[in-house]
Amino acid sequence: MRIDTLKPAEGANTPSKRLGRGIGSGLGKTSGKGHKGQWARSGGGVRPGFEGGQMPLIRRIPKRGFNNHFRKEYSLVNLSILDKFESGAVVDFSILAEKGLIKEVKNSAGLKVLGNGEITKAITVKANKISASAKEAIEKAGGKVELI
Repeated sequence: MRIDTLKPAEGANTPSKRLGRGIGSGLGKTSGKGHKGQWARSGGGVRPGFEGGQMPLIRRIPKRGFNNHFRKEYSLVNLSILDKFESGAVVDFSILAEKGLIKEVKNSAGLKVLGNGEITKAITVKANKISASAKEAIEKAGGKVELI
């Protein structure tokens, strides 16, 4: 194989349309643009969303809500998932993410433990936030909660 013998894969490059080269080409005279009008002109056409001067849909519909840039989103985990760990284990964000048990949230503020399900083993949980019911259930099972 030599560099001068290399060529693109079959069908990768399509030949350019040769416009205005006679009736036999199929793209002669109007060059595939039809007869007259805005779309036939040089630089013709309208921007996306333009409705011919009518008030565009995007401006007719009222604006609602806002995005809070200071919102903190937590990766959520329930007690039923924490019950999968052996007794005496220390569970934190990195361990849960490593095992694929939580979904990482973009710009995550950390881990939040919720009280859905039951826990039967004594484990230590390190989290940024915890619900009251989850804290109570973990301590009732003999475990500890550490807020980071």
